[in-house]
Amino acid sequence: MKTITAVLIGAGGRGATAYAPYAIEHPNELKIVAVAEPDVERRGKFMKQHGLPMEQCYESWEELVDKPKLADVVMICTQDQMHYAPAVAFMRKGYDLLLEKPMSNSEIECAQLALYAKQYGRKVAVCHVLRYTQFFRRIKKLIKDDAIGRIISIQHNENVGYWHQALSYVRGPWRRKELASPMILAKSCHDMDILLWLTESDCSKVASFGSLSFFNSQNAPVGSTNNCLEGCEVEAECPWYAPRYYMNNPKFLEWVTGVGDEADYNVKLNALRLSSHGRCVFRCDNDVVDHQVAILNFKDGITATFNMCAFTKTCSRTLKIMGTKGELRGDMDKGVIEIGDFLTEGVETYSLKQDEDGHYGGDVSFMHDFVRFMQPDYEGELNSSAGISLQSHLMAFAIEKSRTEGGIVDVEEYIEGIVREATEKINDREME
Repeated sequence: MKTITAVLIGAGGRGATAYAPYAIEHPNELKIVAVAEPDVERRGKFMKQHGLPMEQCYESWEELVDKPKLADVVMICTQDQMHYAPAVAFMRKGYDLLLEKPMSNSEIECAQLALYAKQYGRKVAVCHVLRYTQFFRRIKKLIKDDAIGRIISIQHNENVGYWHQALSYVRGPWRRKELASPMILAKSCHDMDILLWLTESDCSKVASFGSLSFFNSQNAPVGSTNNCLEGCEVEAECPWYAPRYYMNNPKFLEWVTGVGDEADYNVKLNALRLSSHGRCVFRCDNDVVDHQVAILNFKDGITATFNMCAFTKTCSRTLKIMGTKGELRGDMDKGVIEIGDFLTEGVETYSLKQDEDGHYGGDVSFMHDFVRFMQPDYEGELNSSAGISLQSHLMAFAIEKSRTEGGIVDVEEYIEGIVREATEKINDREME
């Protein structure tokens, strides 16, 4: 097997800690040869981890794309709104791509990326890592093995977690739609992808409701302050009190401030005070929803409900799939799948031994398949290529359209319109 060479764009939480470590653990399969990262400390740390020469460490992707082609693939792991420009530039340069989800925070750009991949003949792997977990792979196999008969309906829950909502979607970089993406895309394009994969059907219509109901100034407790470290009087009764959470979780403190656990306590506390993560969760500038439901209808008659909610203790997925022969219940966090058989009235339980980190092992399994997908002699399409992933992304945008504008959205018409507009924009650009 050929060793795939790669360039990393964005050495943050996903790029540096989820995907790039595969090169260290499997050096005969993947080798990182360059990095582009604007943060000096992150860039230096990544350079040491992967033994990169100084001249192969860049401040921006623009510097790197101007160089002669020096790897097989580019791994784009920047923030949502920063994916499109480098993705197109590197495809034109001759690179294949690993592209962190979502593909873009613009529905037109998502469609354009899929079109460009086809036009340039590039392999583009989108990081829908849930497909690669033991949990969903086992569910997929059970469905294929006719364990519950024909699927009739699905209830799918994304339990965001009270702490994860605050970490990422109230105080964090995904807190505002213009900074990142709508919540249904940023967090749940994974789930739209899973629904398409399990049903093997196209979505025809969607409707959605949801809002930002709790994490706003109207719910700020009396005695709270703009910053948790500025004399808040309700810290003892607030689950989101920043010093308690971050000082007890050094990994997350380093992620949000850049200060490691070896630093002095007061240094860490001051770094938290100065970061956006020291702010009161009721006094931030967030605007993404904290709960949302969607109703989905598929072309072959399958119906599904999707419920995304911040107000859960665990950060996990749970689901129930109802078929003509039985019912499947699954809890991803517990690694448990139950099949209830209508004929025998028995229940068969599957308990999975799965990794706790990296999306329950999905990150590593994705990279394993990604390296093989990028082999020159690979035939076929990766489970989560740009072409396959486009529908789940546009489903998410259609759901958000329903939530914000009201009514039922015809997904087929919506996708046709987006792809048509994306094609016209590409044609117009090439004629300039």
